[in-house]
Amino acid sequence: MAVPKGKVSKARRDKRRANWKLSVPGMVECPKCHEFKMPHRVCKACGYYNGKEVIKVDEAAK
Repeated sequence: MAVPKGKVSKARRDKRRANWKLSVPGMVECPKCHEFKMPHRVCKACGYYNGKEVIKVDEAAK
């Protein structure tokens, strides 16, 4: 038999939605220039990844 759904109070409904917050992305320090960057990505400040220059970065842009 079909049973009607029970009323969900505002408090119970909002408790379920309480964990939908954004989290801060993890940042690591670049070993070359000591700027903060996303892990496993090329540093935007110096252009290095894993000890090698991957992209050229203008000195004037710094």
